[in-house]
Amino acid sequence: FAELHASVAGLPLASSRILPGIVLQRDFVSYCPATAELRAVLVTEPLQTTLPTPAVEFVVDCEGQHEASLRWMSRRTEALMKHLQRNNVKLLLSSVKQEEAVIYQAKLCGVSVVECLSSEEVALIREITGLSPYTPSGDNTHPGIADTAVAAFCQPLLLGSKRCVHVGFTSMRAFQPHCLILCGPLDGVNEEHAAALQGAFAMLQQLFKRVDL
Repeated sequence: FAELHASVAGLPLASSRILPGIVLQRDFVSYCPATAELRAVLVTEPLQTTLPTPAVEFVVDCEGQHEASLRWMSRRTEALMKHLQRNNVKLLLSSVKQEEAVIYQAKLCGVSVVECLSSEEVALIREITGLSPYTPSGDNTHPGIADTAVAAFCQPLLLGSKRCVHVGFTSMRAFQPHCLILCGPLDGVNEEHAAALQGAFAMLQQLFKRVDL
């Protein structure tokens, strides 16, 4: 319930509504509008290789080697984002903060980016779509992208003064999520209404729970 409702204070209760899809309560880092269905990937680690990595000792003998390493990192990031673009990926959902170079290349390739998703949001996305995180391996930025999800839409949503992300996934499963936008004059009132609704849903779940005879 926590991931499928959002509270907005300062608006009348009549402004409450139900939206198809899910609302991620964070803003786009990079937003590139898409006019048709788009594909999304989920990542749980930085896409730009760092120097050094935890398992590798990085020895620099001269400034030229360091500059060459930085150029390699830049080319790898560019190749990775172009690979996503060729696979019609238009949305990158990340549980971690990505480097500026990744965001820059995403903008050039028309890929929207949402980062710093919570573990609960990641779990919900995986439940809806069946996605597994995408992980490029080493220098190989061109493995097939088996796990992508189709979204009917992905757009900014303004809830009061807070900018959010509204995504409607084309679920391959029976679960078709909708998000409750709960409005009220004060945060305390919204919390009371949310608690009452959560209790009502819990009662309905118990009422319709399968009974094995």
